[in-house]
Amino acid sequence: MTIQIGDKIPEATFTVMGPDGPAKKTTADVFGTGKVVLFAVPGAFTPTCHKNHMPSYIEKFDELKAKGVDKVVVTSVNDVFVQDAWMKASGAEGKVEAIADGSGDFAKALGLDIDLGAAGLGVRSKRYAMIVENGVVKWFDVEDAPPKADKTKAEHVLAQL
Repeated sequence: MTIQIGDKIPEATFTVMGPDGPAKKTTADVFGTGKVVLFAVPGAFTPTCHKNHMPSYIEKFDELKAKGVDKVVVTSVNDVFVQDAWMKASGAEGKVEAIADGSGDFAKALGLDIDLGAAGLGVRSKRYAMIVENGVVKWFDVEDAPPKADKTKAEHVLAQL
């Protein structure tokens, strides 16, 4: 079942890059308090994710903050090292927090996993965006089919705030 507006974010543990290397964060750590904009990509460095989706959040970061967003978070079914390199390469450091869902457990718990094995990518996350307040989903949208990133770009999320 796919998560619905009004649902609490499911329990999960993520890997993040901390000052001393990989560290763990839970759902409560990331989404427990405040207003969080979460967006998910099928894969770091993939063309649409890297050249279209992520840049929208970097460019609109100040506008998101001005609308009361406490943090902007990205997740993908990649390891923490890939995500860390992606944050550095994209210029997202200090704006977007990356949470690695290396095994896809979070995507599966949300009902937003997708099998991209035919494209050589394995099981990944669908492309989506959501607004989460104090651990509860207030709004979300999912792209109809990859590689589109229209309904989940920062501009669309801003309109929902």
